Amino acid sequence: MRETVTVSELDLALVNALQLRPRASWTELAPPLGVTASTLARRWERLTEKGLAWVYAAPGREFSRTRCTAFVLVRCRPGTRARLAQELCERAEAVTIELTGPGSADLLIDVLAPDLPALTRFVTTHLEPLPGVIAVDCLFATSLYVEGSRWRLRSLDPAQLSALGRAGARSSEPAAATVELDAVDRGLLDALVGEGRLGLAELAAHTGTSPATVRRRLHRLTYSGVLTFRCDMADALAGRPLPVSLLGSVPARDIAAVHRAFAALPECRLVAAVTGRTNIFATLWVRDLGDIQRRETALCARLPTLEVTDRIVGLHTVKRMGHLLAEDGSRVGVRPIRPW
Repeated sequence: MRETVTVSELDLALVNALQLRPRASWTELAPPLGVTASTLARRWERLTEKGLAWVYAAPGREFSRTRCTAFVLVRCRPGTRARLAQELCERAEAVTIELTGPGSADLLIDVLAPDLPALTRFVTTHLEPLPGVIAVDCLFATSLYVEGSRWRLRSLDPAQLSALGRAGARSSEPAAATVELDAVDRGLLDALVGEGRLGLAELAAHTGTSPATVRRRLHRLTYSGVLTFRCDMADALAGRPLPVSLLGSVPARDIAAVHRAFAALPECRLVAAVTGRTNIFATLWVRDLGDIQRRETALCARLPTLEVTDRIVGLHTVKRMGHLLAEDGSRVGVRPIRPW
């Protein structure tokens, strides 16, 4: 039985601040949060040791433009779902794996790959032949409008948000073109997908370079959109949300309006245009089962051409962006992803 951990308002504010500034130093975060840097360091160490919060590197906006993302719905034979989920946790391509409620899928898998042939090989060679798999439906993302790093805990007040926003303002320098990755870049990515707050000296030792080189490489990788940093948390900190993925159809002319409507919802985690019988895939973190119908009703009233064709309720996320989760959503391990 896992130990019950008490979470304070400061813990929640710290996690919210790291959602906005994942690699900010404790010295930078201390003034907006009204405590000392050493206090923040101790709080974060406690949260990470208990698996309640963690920072990591994930594919950035450039990934969806140049590489492949798919949402894979898997039907399984009775009694095989948990075993299949654990087997798939070992596959780097399966970055997120969710056990779902009764319906059109038993497993929902987010798959990231460097190109379409690699994604196809994963599905046809590693997924479909697994004993217990009955059917696989693969929805390829054609556009990713909203992704998980934009979801916020909303524990900070307006003054704190303003201070953190000013401190983290981006440069007006134009974004770079497609970035070619070398061995140093890949070494940095391998280290950061497991622990996103590693210092420059630690990363330099890992890659056999200097802290100055690491600083330049990180700026290049983040600014070009190859990677982004996220702060994630256990269900207890997030308010124990219920994940639901909605599949829908809408005329092509209305996809932009659907994107804006979903993105305006605080519960929205992800919105993508996809291939297949439906062309919209969206994930919301709602309060309860009744909230699913309320949100759907409001969306359809605002978007008359939207037809929701399926609602996939997440029962337990066993892996999220390479991080293994216990039943309470706390992190218990890492299986580094390498979608680049």
